[in-house]
Amino acid sequence: MPLIHAAAQADVPLRTAQRWLARYRHDGLVGLARAGRRDAGHSRLPADLVTLIEGMALRRPRSSAAAIHRRAAAVAEAQGWRIPSYSTVYAILARLDPAMVTLALDGPAAFRDRYELIVRHRASAPNALWQADHTLLDILVLDEGGRSVRPWLTTVIDDHSRAIAGTMLFLGAPSALNTSLALRHAIWRKADPAWPVCGIPDVLYVDHGSDFTSHHLDQVAANLRVQIVHSGVARPQGRGKIERLFGTLNTELLSELPGHLVDGKLASPPVLSLADLDRAVGAFISGTYHGRTHGEIGQTPLDAWRANGFLPRLPETLEALDLLLVMVAKPRCVRRDGIHFQGLRYVASTLAAYVGETVTIRYDPRDVSEIRVFHRDRFLCRAVNEEHAGEALSLKDIEAARRLHRRALRTAINERVARVADFLPDPARPQRQAAPARSATRPRLRVYQAEDEG
Repeated sequence: MPLIHAAAQADVPLRTAQRWLARYRHDGLVGLARAGRRDAGHSRLPADLVTLIEGMALRRPRSSAAAIHRRAAAVAEAQGWRIPSYSTVYAILARLDPAMVTLALDGPAAFRDRYELIVRHRASAPNALWQADHTLLDILVLDEGGRSVRPWLTTVIDDHSRAIAGTMLFLGAPSALNTSLALRHAIWRKADPAWPVCGIPDVLYVDHGSDFTSHHLDQVAANLRVQIVHSGVARPQGRGKIERLFGTLNTELLSELPGHLVDGKLASPPVLSLADLDRAVGAFISGTYHGRTHGEIGQTPLDAWRANGFLPRLPETLEALDLLLVMVAKPRCVRRDGIHFQGLRYVASTLAAYVGETVTIRYDPRDVSEIRVFHRDRFLCRAVNEEHAGEALSLKDIEAARRLHRRALRTAINERVARVADFLPDPARPQRQAAPARSATRPRLRVYQAEDEG
C-alpha cells in the first residue's frame, strides 16, 4: 500500500508518516519511541524557591497544595522571581520522597512501620523461643451471674513450629497469676494426647505489660532457667506471629460461635460459658490449627515441633512446677498460735519447733485454705486454716468478703451518724431560721370600692 494511502487511512499527516518511516528504516522500532524531554524532572524556577516549596510541604502542620502555592507566589513576587503556577507547585510536591514526607509529618513511628527494613526471624529449634501475649477476644460469654462479659485469652506459641504450647482464658484484666497459669498449661503435659506440645523454653519473648515485668515472673524464669526477652516498646512487629494467631482465632473460630462481636456489635446473643469457650478453643487448636499446613513454614505446626525426634525439657513433677509458677512466696513469722496471713490463721504440728522463726510461705491464690511452709529454702510442712479446711477458698473470695464487710460497716456507721445529727446538730453548721408561724385567722379582704363610697 502506498504511504499516502496508509497515512490517509490512519488519519496521520503525510509528513508525519514520512518522518516515522525514515526513523524506522534508520533505527528500527527504537526509532519510533517518543524521545523524552531533556528538562524532564527539572524546574525552571529558582532553586531557592523550589527549596522553599519543599520546606513548606515538610513542615507541621500539614499544608494543602493550594496554601503552599499562595505562600510561594507571595514570596516569589516579593523577591522578583517568576511566579509559579499551581500545577508547577503541585508537580514539585509530587516529586518529594514519600518516606521523607512520612518522617517529617507523621513522625518516626509511622516511618518505621511503613518504610524501615524488617528481618523475619525464626527460632532454630522447637522450644528455643516462645512468645506469650494477651488479647481481648471478639466474643461475649456468660459469667456465673448470667451477665455478658468479654473474656481475655493468654496464648503461648512456639516460634519455630508455630505450635501453640498453652492457653489461658479468664475474665478481668491480665495479671501475673493468669500469665503463670498459661505458662503452667504450656510447660506441663496436656490431658489431650492430640496436643503434645510441652516443655520448658530457652527464651520467653514478651511485651512490657506489668504482668510480664513482675518480680514473680522474673523469679520463675530464674528457677526454670528461662531467659526473658522483652520486645521493643510500641513495636508490634516483633510479636507478629502471635498477633497473626489471634487474628486466626478471631476470624476462623469465634466468628462461628454465638456471641461473636463484629466491629464491637453483637452478631448473635451470647450463650456460652467461659468453660464452653475454653473447650472450643482447645478443640480448634488440637483438631484444626495443629493439623493443617502453615503457609509460612510449609508444614503443619505439629510436624515441625516433632521434627527430628525432639524431646522437651520438663520439670520433675507438676507439684514442683506449681511451687515455681503458681505459688506466691511471702515471708512470715511463726507465732505461738500459728502463721497469720490475709486475716487467716494457719496451724500445723511441725511449726511448734519454729515459734519466733521467720519462714517463707507459698500459697496458691486460687485456694488459700492451705499454705506450704519453707524454712531456709527447705520444705517444712503444709499448714491449713482450720475454719476453711476441706474447702477451696480463693484470695478473691477473701477480698470480696472484706469489701462486703467494709460496706456493711460503712452503712451502719452512716445510719448511726445520721441519728446523732437528728438530736445533736453540728454547732459548726449554720442553723436554718424557723419560718414564722402563719396566723390561724385569715385577714379580711379589703373592698376598696366600698371604702371609697363610705
